[in-house]
Amino acid sequence: MPTPHTTLAWMAEGNALCLRALDGLDETSYGAPSLLPGWTRKHVVAHLAGNAEALGNLVQWARTGEPTPMYSSPEQRTATIESGATLPGAQLTTWFTDSARALTDAMATLTEDQWSALVVTVQGRTVPASETPWMRSREVMVHAVDLGTGVRFTDLPTAFLTELRADIRTKRGPDTLPITQGHPAEVTAYLAGRPYSGVTTTNGTPAEPLPPWL
Repeated sequence: MPTPHTTLAWMAEGNALCLRALDGLDETSYGAPSLLPGWTRKHVVAHLAGNAEALGNLVQWARTGEPTPMYSSPEQRTATIESGATLPGAQLTTWFTDSARALTDAMATLTEDQWSALVVTVQGRTVPASETPWMRSREVMVHAVDLGTGVRFTDLPTAFLTELRADIRTKRGPDTLPITQGHPAEVTAYLAGRPYSGVTTTNGTPAEPLPPWL
């Protein structure tokens, strides 16, 4: 796992990519379908804003030692996204910006010992708080692409893509995935279950699409 110094930089870059993807959208475009099945761009941004607040709970946990789950329940997470998707686009952008800034500021207060404190993710994994910037960088980088306004996996940092491929293979289960070849960014998109091109198996057969991850 990269150090928080590295993942915090990726997190900041991902935040900027999301804002770039949203820049200039009118209300109709904001409410149009994203690249994720069943979600509009508003759903994606509501998810990202809620995710920043949820990760902020883990940062608070690390700082205080008081268990603070990301979400009170799966239903609360879903309700936050669905209600957020009904907001005006300008309000959603403000929510995203404010929540991202608050998370960045909160992370900046953690001491070395607090970065090592153990917290529990929404999937039930116990991890050190130092993993939270990586968790956030995945969200903002991948979902910047999902907004479907021109950001592509080829726009993401090479080192980030390398780490993401390894993470996805681990999470999906390496034995369940074929060995593939192609441009590294396109292979990453393939592994993430996003649109890709030119990815084949070792015998030259086009790789079969995977369901969305993240």
